[in-house]
Amino acid sequence: MSAPTAEHAASEVEVPQPSRRRRLDAGTAQRFGLLVVIAGLVLAFGSARSAFYDQQLTVFPLLRDIAVFTVVGLSQMAVLSIGHMNLAVGRMAAFSAMFMGLAYQDWHLPLYPGLAIGLLAGAAIGALTGWIIAATGVNSFVVTLAMDFVLLGLVSLVYAQTTTSAAFTTKPAGMDALRTYSLADVCAGPLCGSPAVPQLLLFAVLAMLIVGYLYSRTRLGRELLLVGSNIKAAELSGIPTTRRVIGAHALSGTLAALAGFLLAVTAGSFTATIGSEFMIPSFLGPVLGGTLLTGGAVSIVGTLLGTTLTQVIRQGLTLLGIGLESLNIYLGAILLLALSTDRIRTVISQRRAANPR
Repeated sequence: MSAPTAEHAASEVEVPQPSRRRRLDAGTAQRFGLLVVIAGLVLAFGSARSAFYDQQLTVFPLLRDIAVFTVVGLSQMAVLSIGHMNLAVGRMAAFSAMFMGLAYQDWHLPLYPGLAIGLLAGAAIGALTGWIIAATGVNSFVVTLAMDFVLLGLVSLVYAQTTTSAAFTTKPAGMDALRTYSLADVCAGPLCGSPAVPQLLLFAVLAMLIVGYLYSRTRLGRELLLVGSNIKAAELSGIPTTRRVIGAHALSGTLAALAGFLLAVTAGSFTATIGSEFMIPSFLGPVLGGTLLTGGAVSIVGTLLGTTLTQVIRQGLTLLGIGLESLNIYLGAILLLALSTDRIRTVISQRRAANPR
């Protein structure tokens, strides 16, 4: 007897239509709620400090930060989709950025070939992490935490051996333009956007489109979600779960590499500390946006909105003179609230599944 196909398995484990509709409605309501909160905060911070609306001093860097941390959120979302987590997302960004710095400074490559090398490095280290998890059966929390320490030492060692200032400062042609130019600086017409929209935002939009297409339109994306929903059912259906685990972590590493590139462009150099602040934001965006920690459900638009909310709060509180320590307290409290909300949502979904009426 032949093994059942992935499509057949999906039909076997498919959630009843009323439950799916309720989940869709809940996700839509959550995203709408985030949008309302963001709009309210923008109005509140703008009323308190008119500088919040300044296009060059506030809006431009805010949108640039949203671009970077949205990609970071997508990186974490990729492994959350299978019920895993990536505590090494920041170090993977630093590891990949290290290869980009080498490509620009020592190998004298142009901007985008150097970026391609960094993306390949991110995919490779992510795939290695996923293979270790799949081969050993050790929890992703433990493996990625260990990988975080390994990469911390490796990246620091390479920078110490190959640089004199703990940074690759060579800038390929076009890097400064990406950091400082808006869409209006490179094209003319009403479709080019306002001077406050940075070019870096295009990278985040492209990443969102690709990842969104993967999860909503491809068999691979459906299989990743099925692995996250029920790995036993995925195995019985003939899905190569080991390859899907490796693929999810490879995707996470690739997106972490892209985030590292965007942050390096923003900072103007490639340093060993790139990505050190990625941990909490990588969870905040997707979890606030509706991605389940237990796997099986993701939200690309929700990740953007969750990231936007946290960055608006950060920028607004900074303008109000709130110190870094207080900012971290607020962000930690938001993450705790998001995790609690996710757990409550999971319990409610399980009870509805057990009692569909």
